[in-house]
Amino acid sequence: MLSLAFTQVDAFADAPFIGNPAAVMPLDAWLDDATLQAIAEENNLSETAFTVPTPDDPEADYALRWFTPAVEVKLCGHATLASGHVLMERDQVRFRTRHAGILTVSREDDGYALSLPAWDMAPKALPELAAGLGGQPLESHWRDGGYSLFLFPDEAAVRALTPDFAALKALGDIMLIATAPGEDNDIVSRVFVPGGGVDEDPVTGSAHCLLTPFWAERLGKTQISAFQASVRGGRLGCALADDRVILTGACRTMIEGRFFL
Repeated sequence: MLSLAFTQVDAFADAPFIGNPAAVMPLDAWLDDATLQAIAEENNLSETAFTVPTPDDPEADYALRWFTPAVEVKLCGHATLASGHVLMERDQVRFRTRHAGILTVSREDDGYALSLPAWDMAPKALPELAAGLGGQPLESHWRDGGYSLFLFPDEAAVRALTPDFAALKALGDIMLIATAPGEDNDIVSRVFVPGGGVDEDPVTGSAHCLLTPFWAERLGKTQISAFQASVRGGRLGCALADDRVILTGACRTMIEGRFFL
């Protein structure tokens, strides 16, 4: 029987039961992909992060992959933050990823700073996605790879959305980001990925790779306070620094144990 260490962390959370839960499972070597996917399905969280040490890599301390209960994803912010929280020994942890390059998690005040790529989007009509999302968006934007963003007039409109998850799932593995100016923060958002096995994600770091440059241009500033208005909710500090987005937030360890195969 194989026994694996398991930690469940609430990321972008300074108290229990808020933010986004992620499972972090450090491995000595990669298991086969089918087993990784089955573990993520068993965990039934929006993401499970798996890490493997990379002692011969001068740029990274660990290799990192992320799985939802349904698919492997190309980038996950909150599970990277959670992985840094679990594995941090000094002041920084560096992760090599398959599709997003080197990601770093560093200590900052009572939490962490996560460095992610900054991603631009282009305006595009997305009528099928908008219909499934509901509401009346003012604008829609697209980035190749399956990322869509919908601008709404105010926070109330974002909070009132009741997406048709079955219809959206049929359109494929696409992230839908609904956003608006915030009431108590600069911006507010909700994020839906039904085609990737997550109807609504509680707090989505990767979405803020898109939201940060999108709003930095509109607000005329590079430091932005953000709130993701899911049921759990979570606050993020967002900074645009050249071609990087720096997200800040805290983590709380909620469960530690063993996973048996």
